[in-house]
Amino acid sequence: MLRILQAVLSRLVIHGTLHVVLPDGRGFSCGDGSGAPVQIRFADRMALWAFLLDPEMKLGELFMERRLLVEQGSIHGFLVLILSGARGQPASLLERALDHGRFLLRHLTTRNTRDRSRENVAHHYDLDDRLYALFLDADWQYSCAYFENPEQSLDDAQLAKKRHIAAKLLVEPEHRVLDIGCGWGGMCLYLTETARAREALGVTLSHEQLAVANQRAQRSGAGERARFALQDYRDVAGVFERIVSVGMFEHIGPRFYLAFFETCRRLLSEDGVMLLHTIGCSDGPNHPNPWLNRYIFPGGYLPALSEILPAAEKAGLIVTDVEVLRLHYAKTLQAWRERFMARREEALALYDERFCLMWEFYLAMSQAAFEHQDVVVFQLQIVRHQEAVPLTRDYIDERKAALRTAEVAADMMKKPSNLAPAA
Repeated sequence: MLRILQAVLSRLVIHGTLHVVLPDGRGFSCGDGSGAPVQIRFADRMALWAFLLDPEMKLGELFMERRLLVEQGSIHGFLVLILSGARGQPASLLERALDHGRFLLRHLTTRNTRDRSRENVAHHYDLDDRLYALFLDADWQYSCAYFENPEQSLDDAQLAKKRHIAAKLLVEPEHRVLDIGCGWGGMCLYLTETARAREALGVTLSHEQLAVANQRAQRSGAGERARFALQDYRDVAGVFERIVSVGMFEHIGPRFYLAFFETCRRLLSEDGVMLLHTIGCSDGPNHPNPWLNRYIFPGGYLPALSEILPAAEKAGLIVTDVEVLRLHYAKTLQAWRERFMARREEALALYDERFCLMWEFYLAMSQAAFEHQDVVVFQLQIVRHQEAVPLTRDYIDERKAALRTAEVAADMMKKPSNLAPAA
């Protein structure tokens, strides 16, 4: 057993320093001796077999169950050692078989009908709001921030994300905006208060998010123009000059991509503009991560561009701009993880130790994946007619400059009570 484990980890951990302790006290080291050392301990013999047979699923479970202990360093440090070394390495026969099986089953695991979508959303987004208050920014943006410089704070980077999206949307005062998957309402409020859209409708399947979004809208100066509804995107009626969706497309599932874009085409005005912001895979279609699907995001799937674009085309839509945000989400997740760990005791008061370990692993694994795997964020600008947007991208910076000025004015008028509830 020791030889097998040592061979597997030595193949993966090329740079850095990893110390491994077995249940009987024996151990070994991997790596080139550089960097801050990480030491892990397997608590029992079956934990070794679980890790070797299906690390993609079992590593997170072993960490949650305290059968894999990180005695020096952090679980993020361990994941970085593993994932950075795995890039370019050929997968084993067992790994290829598991990957192939999970890929073939992806349409079953992501069969997000209306009922299942509501259940999946409730599993993650209807958790106690005080949990999210521990690590999110003041506006409760639970998606990739946009870091304009490496030193930018999380709050400023999340504001920059909203500004970047609003500029690409080309929002005008006469526009009605639909926000598919509106979260706690921050984007809708930005588009009405700062971008000065005439009206914004945000739809969500989360009861908890809806309650907070409605509360914020009531307290906002733009409250009459920012409305929120507990509604599946497939059931929305009306016509909107602008449609935005941030961090929701990952919950649709590939079998529903065509239906999603057909719905968006039905809802988008003839000269309308849509902005889709989604996590995706830059190396082609893949299978859902089994641990994330079971414990964090049931029904979740990260699309490749080769899956998104054909569906948009078949729906009669035109993609006019594609931007790939690299490492922005890694920095976002790093900030979230550090904030969560700094207030871990407060999370423990809300839930239990197993839950806290689960969330620590979720944030650490997600950060490491954005750092060392082919996981990125796609921003797609989509229209019905190609004349709907300018011929060059100069307008983006011009509109962002105008939005910065509008932010100052909106901030001066904003009431403190408009902020999301504090922890």
